[in-house]
Amino acid sequence: MLALVAAVLFFLALIFALATLAVGTVLTSTTLSLAGLTCLALHVAGVGARTRVGRR
Repeated sequence: MLALVAAVLFFLALIFALATLAVGTVLTSTTLSLAGLTCLALHVAGVGARTRVGRR
């Protein structure tokens, strides 16, 4: 799930960079890239992964 969020953030960052678009001073392509990297790092670390507790 976090990998999908990261992909969307990276896509938005690419669109912002190609259009040289910035929404205020907070939402820039750099900010979206960093948010995407954070989501990707959390995904790789296993945060948000469903763990199954099975019975034997």
